[in-house]
Amino acid sequence: MTDSDSVPKRSDFSGTWHIVEMEMWDADYFNMETQAHLRIDANGTGDFQFGLVSGRLDGEVDESTGCLRFTWEGRGEMDPVSGSGRLDRPEADEATGRIKFHLGDRSAFRVVRAE
Repeated sequence: MTDSDSVPKRSDFSGTWHIVEMEMWDADYFNMETQAHLRIDANGTGDFQFGLVSGRLDGEVDESTGCLRFTWEGRGEMDPVSGSGRLDRPEADEATGRIKFHLGDRSAFRVVRAE
């Protein structure tokens, strides 16, 4: 197995990621209050914000897929919200993923690592 085939570690996902595209919402919405982002610590926890949604996440690497799967809880337009998601294995400082609201919307997204 080569290094590129090995299972990534949580630290491979760490850093600040700018959300540059979302399936369900346009940039005017997801960047409305601040640059939409995910911030992931080396231990797999972190925070995010897009549009009027912000929250904390807790993630683990899924060894079968190599993605970081996470659960999250936070606020959406002042109401408590929660859900789950994933961030696919980064390649060349870009990655894709999905975020899901419990009993609600789901959206694919694309991120780029912040400078």
